[in-house]
Amino acid sequence: MNYALSKLMKQIRGVSYSKSDASLKHLEGLVPILRAGNIQNSRITYNDFVYIPKEGIKNVQLLKQGDILIAASSGSKSIVGKAAMILQDMNAGFGAFCKVLRPNKEIVNENYFKFYFETPHYKNTISQLAEGANINNLKTEHFDNLEIYLPPLPQQQKIANILDAADALRQNNKALVAKYDELTQALFLNMFGDPVSNPKGWNVKKLKEISTKIHSGNTPKGGSEVYVEEGITFFRSQNVWKNRLVYEDIAFIDQPTHDKMMKSSLNHRDILMTKTGRINTENSSLGRAAMYLGEDDKANVNGHVYLIRLKKGIINEFVLHILTTKEYRGHIRSVCVGGIDKRQLNKDHIENFPIINPPIELQNQFAERVALIEEQKTIAQKGLEKSETLFNSLLQKAFLPAGRQGKGELFK
Repeated sequence: MNYALSKLMKQIRGVSYSKSDASLKHLEGLVPILRAGNIQNSRITYNDFVYIPKEGIKNVQLLKQGDILIAASSGSKSIVGKAAMILQDMNAGFGAFCKVLRPNKEIVNENYFKFYFETPHYKNTISQLAEGANINNLKTEHFDNLEIYLPPLPQQQKIANILDAADALRQNNKALVAKYDELTQALFLNMFGDPVSNPKGWNVKKLKEISTKIHSGNTPKGGSEVYVEEGITFFRSQNVWKNRLVYEDIAFIDQPTHDKMMKSSLNHRDILMTKTGRINTENSSLGRAAMYLGEDDKANVNGHVYLIRLKKGIINEFVLHILTTKEYRGHIRSVCVGGIDKRQLNKDHIENFPIINPPIELQNQFAERVALIEEQKTIAQKGLEKSETLFNSLLQKAFLPAGRQGKGELFK
């Protein structure tokens, strides 16, 4: 049977606070505030907190085990609706741009409840509901009116156990992929050392000296209103991650719009780097970099992304790896400008990025070894894709609306 979420949970509004009350340090008398940036891939990340005086938080706003924390307001539709479960009681609150849905555990299993917020039904519904000219908002009634298939509690527990097992498999595969990234990082540090402090004394050049073009992308006239169903790929900051381009939530523009923005048209092997974001989080959108491997003039970038085109003879993989090292993330944090919530890389910052320049033979040797690691990583990535497909298939079967044939059959 389907139930409206209003019958299963209580909504709690986030904490409003002034910038003068906020601190990035955990001082005595201050408690952490979780924000949308703490919701990553349906998990809570326990860093990048802002701290405020405890008296500014009501008892009901303290996070409890089983709470679903949701990003309810943002300037980006890709952020609105992100959700994750709180795993334990916390002496912490959450910001005003978030909401908490606190389930009634007498009628809904908390683990079953959390998986609802990963379903295509939830994500598609939220995407359609997000509204506002300058900011996308999810209102109280939006959540109240959502519907969820709710079998008896014992069956909810059984479904949750099966989904937990499938989720554990995909998380293990994610960890394996990450291990190959760690191997590449270790190889780089062994061969070249810290690319910022440069303990091996390599020759150093500025990024602009080894580039033919460093250019900020464009925002097309009309903004997102000009996006089309198919056309020229249009990369935004959410598509640029560490050494990979993500094609989920990709936008497209038509050929005439692309032609008007040829200065930011991409060539094969161009490096893309995001220009804005928060700095105190592992998954910060600021300064992430990846390489475009598509055809020349078949893609473009928006104004939150820089295009970096290297000179012929430069080993792109080597430079890209420098820009994505943990050490270089620290350098990016040290030069960017802005406030607590958002920082920006200016063009002159990127142009003056110091890039170590070891002998080309060593750079080629590194690139060859990385290529071998990437072959194994690709195999692991395929395993991850299979486990993602399995999880999503089980998820969809578990939450089919009442009245649909086959509803929950695998879980009885």
